[in-house]
Amino acid sequence: MGASIGLLRKRVAPEYPSLARASHVQGTVILNAVVTKAGDVAEVTVTSGDPTLAGAAIKALRKWKYKPYLLQGEPVEFETMVQMNFTLSGR
Repeated sequence: MGASIGLLRKRVAPEYPSLARASHVQGTVILNAVVTKAGDVAEVTVTSGDPTLAGAAIKALRKWKYKPYLLQGEPVEFETMVQMNFTLSGR
């Protein structure tokens, strides 16, 4: 996450998967993302987390938008790590 958090323009929260909700699955999904020069999320890989939650985390992260990361005044592609937490609220 680090410096890339300051570059985040648009964050989309993941939709809780129905199967995970029905099974009371909670947890954190850690993702690695490659962000293009334009600030779009191009590649996403799951580093850790429950597979039931991973698909929703990937789908949400692909909608995120970053400001371009500048290196010596030029936009460059960069990698970032993102943590998405899935928590069921109690009744």
